Parts: sequence; structure tokens; C-alpha cells
Amino acid sequence: MNKTLLYFIIFLLAACNTAQRKTSEVYFGGEIVNPTSEYVVLYKGDMALDTAHLDENNRFSFKLDSVDDGLHHFYHFPEEQYVILEDGDSIQLRLNTVDFDESLVFSGSNEQGNNFLLEMFLANEQEEELIYKYYDLEPESFRLKIDSLKNVKLEALNKLSTEAELSEGAMEIAKAGIMYTSYIFKEAYPFYHKRKKGEKSIHNLPPDFYDYRADIKYDDNGLSYYRPYYNFMKYHLGNLSYMDCKNGCKTNIKMAKNQLHYNQHKLKLIDSLIKQNELRDNLFRNVAMDYLLKYDKEENIEVFIKEFHQMSGNNRHIHEINGLYDGVRNLQPQKELPEFLVYDSEGNKVSIKEIGKDKTVVFYFWSAPRKRHFTNMIKRINLLKEKYPEYTFIGLNVRTDLSRWNNMLEVSQLDKSEQFWTDNFEDVAHTLIVYDPNRSIIANDGIIVDGFANVYTSF
Repeated sequence: MNKTLLYFIIFLLAACNTAQRKTSEVYFGGEIVNPTSEYVVLYKGDMALDTAHLDENNRFSFKLDSVDDGLHHFYHFPEEQYVILEDGDSIQLRLNTVDFDESLVFSGSNEQGNNFLLEMFLANEQEEELIYKYYDLEPESFRLKIDSLKNVKLEALNKLSTEAELSEGAMEIAKAGIMYTSYIFKEAYPFYHKRKKGEKSIHNLPPDFYDYRADIKYDDNGLSYYRPYYNFMKYHLGNLSYMDCKNGCKTNIKMAKNQLHYNQHKLKLIDSLIKQNELRDNLFRNVAMDYLLKYDKEENIEVFIKEFHQMSGNNRHIHEINGLYDGVRNLQPQKELPEFLVYDSEGNKVSIKEIGKDKTVVFYFWSAPRKRHFTNMIKRINLLKEKYPEYTFIGLNVRTDLSRWNNMLEVSQLDKSEQFWTDNFEDVAHTLIVYDPNRSIIANDGIIVDGFANVYTSF
């Protein structure tokens, strides 16, 4: 009877597990301590799947009929992090926004894979300073150091896979993160080594230094939005473009004035190597954003944007790129300040053109979530006010809740007549090109003097 009962229990457990595996429903939820927003957004790639609002206990939950197995990410303003989701998963998390990544813990199905992914993310952050020191080393010594760090992580992953039930997809994502992170350092090595050693040319590398390139997958759909893979592609394409131009062009690639030429190389490489649509679009976008924000001559950016449209005219980010292009052109010297509306401390709408009338104005930008940047920015502005009393320094706040902005004006004792608030970051980003946190705009009586000044280097 005992054996019969035992077999029956085993049968029931097996049946339950099978049923659990067969279900496609996915639950993802958790608790956020010290929330900085009222909601959490779940993404697959750049597509928002759903939004969950926090309840009175700061808890949220998503219930999905099914998911496209693999890497997702969740966003709780202003932070985001990865989560691997597969059909049938039930995953909980807990985090404290004071130490967002460090406090994050996953539990439930796929918890081992998700926690490992997070551990690797934190380990990579901690290793950055150490690896920067390694760039002093000769190529072979550098490679041995990087391979050693990579192998320690691979051993940890292999050990985890024997102790826990990792899905094939989770295993592949975790391994890819380790491999492509190590590849990034090798792609960056010749440039960092040259800079740190003060050498005049790129160091000679062993013929097998880039052997790992034979394993690169240029069309991995599941990794298109994975930071190690995407960042590797940026470094890799930059490296190839530089070397291709250095060895095959008469142009002096080292000169800053040849940024157009260099970025034309990158456009052509992406066009020839990358066929996966999302990765292709994102890399084209990255090149365009990077180049346009370097504020080249207007005739050069016209040449660039024309070639960009020829190769990526149906890019999913085309509206953003065109907006940035228009914004850069509109902020050239001798042009009028745009009629961009902001709010004063009384809630009145006012144009920055009106703010800049009859005086020399320096517009600078700050955001409440970036506390250190805010502190440093105000300290810098106060110093500039003493040094340049003829200038009026105007703070434009972005990405901050209105009530929090008002509170910060009170607590920091800022001059309210010199502080304004913006309610739509996308609008201000596209119109005033707010991507560099230290950027400023200098204008005299509503006419732009320098649309791309820097509060630390332009004064």
C-alpha cells in the first residue's frame, strides 16, 4: 500500500509540474521600497508590453497570457533593469530605489538565471576601474587578464547550471553577457592603450588578438537590446571603421575635422554587416545621435543626414533623428532662440525667447533624480555668477515632478526668478538638444551666441 501511495504521489507531482510547464501564463510582480514613480513599465525590446501601477503597499504585478521567451526589461523612473521571462514563469522581485541594482533580488521560477545576470552586471561595474588599469599592459598580458576574468565567470555559470535548473534560453543570455563583455575590452584596448601610454600610433597587436571575431553573431534577435551585445557592436564597428579608414584612406582620421568622414565609414559598415532590423536601426540611430551631437558644421551635417536617409530611410527612429537634425540646425550661431515654452515658479508659461530678451543669458539644465549632478551644477553656476556678473544664468529643469521641483527650489534656496520647469522631456530634448547634462546655451538679446556651450569648458 505504501508503494502504491508513493507512486500515486509521484504521479501527481509529475502531472502538476507538467501542467505548470505547459501553461503560457506569466506572472511578474514585486515590491519597490522608496518608489520614485507611481508605476512600472515592462518592455520587450523597445515595445512596452504593459504598465503596472504601485498599490498602497508599493507593490505591482503583471499578468500576461504569454510572452516571447527571452530578455525583457522593466522601467521604474529613472532606472531600468533586465529580467528573463519565459512562458509559465512566476517571478517576484524586491528592490530599494536608494540602491536600485544592488538591492534587487529575484525569486520564483527563473530566479537563478535572473539573479546571476544581475550579479554579472554588478561585477562588470566593479571591474571597470581595474580593467582601466590593465590598458597599460602589453597586448598579450592584457588578453590574459581579460580571459582570466571571463573564465572565472564562465566557471561560476557552469557551476550554477549543475546546481539549478536553468533554461536553455537563460543559459545562452548569461553566457553571451560574459563573452561579449570580454570582447568589448579587447575592441577598446588599442585605443585606450595608445591614450594611456601617450603613443603616437596604434600599438601592433598579435595576429590572433581578434580571433574571437570568428564567433560574433551579427543577427542574434534575442540579444539586440542586451547591453553587452549592443555595446560590443558599437565598439566593434567603431574599431573596424577606424582601421578601415586608417589603412585605406588618404584622409587623416585623427583630426577632429574629419568626424564626417569617419562616421560615413560607420554608416557603410552597418549597412553591409548588420541585417537584423532592430539591431540595424538602433546602430544607425547611435551613429546619427553621436555625430549630430558633436555639432559639426551645418554643411557637414547636411551631407551626413542625406547619406543616413539613403541607407536607413525607414529607420524606426527616423522621426527622432530628423528632429535632432532640425534642432541642431536651429541652434546654430546668429539664429533666434526657439519659441520654446517653460513654466515659472508661479505656474505661468513663458517663452525662453522672452526670458532672454535684452540681456545675455546662459541656459543650463538640471534634473532632480541626478542628485550629484544637481549639486555640482549649482556649485558651478554660483562660481560662474561671481566670475561673469554680466551674464544671467537661467536653470531649466527636466525630468522632475512639478511638486518635487518646487520643493527643491525651497530647500536649495534657489532664486525662483532664475528657475523654470519643463513638463515634456522629449520636447525639450529635441528642441534644445538636452543630451549632454553639462550643456548650456548662450544667447544675447534672444540671438544665439553658442548653442552648444559647456558649463565647465566654455567659460
